[in-house]
Amino acid sequence: MSAATSLPLRDVHLPAVPSWWPLPLGWWAVLGVVVLCAAIGWAWHAHRRRQYRRWSGIFDTALAAAATPVEEVAAIAELLRRAARQRQPGAELLQGQAWLEFLDAPGSRAFSDGEGRLLLDGGYRRALDAESVQRLRPLARERFLHLTLGRAA
Repeated sequence: MSAATSLPLRDVHLPAVPSWWPLPLGWWAVLGVVVLCAAIGWAWHAHRRRQYRRWSGIFDTALAAAATPVEEVAAIAELLRRAARQRQPGAELLQGQAWLEFLDAPGSRAFSDGEGRLLLDGGYRRALDAESVQRLRPLARERFLHLTLGRAA
């Protein structure tokens, strides 16, 4: 018998597979960044939702205070001018067709050629058709929210 065959050899033993728990420090950092990003996203979304409700409430309250369709158009015009001043200083000074073109959303002519033309003289008429003011209201509300929030509402 040789010396090599007389040695008691054992099979190779691999170390145990590392456990996935507890997580290493790097994975805790990654998890913390993901949770932080999710919390920031949720907070931003909640803030935007509160802003939307606040500005919608301001618009709706001002229109609810108007007793006649003429007063309602005057209130819409005032709100749009204030929002325009907030969005672009000096825009509230525009008159006539230039004002309506400023209010038009990109790709739309709803104020210049559509229901929005009522803003030119609707607040100064003796009487207005309530139906035409009804058609103006959602258009003006959408544009008001877009000007105040800086996004399509």
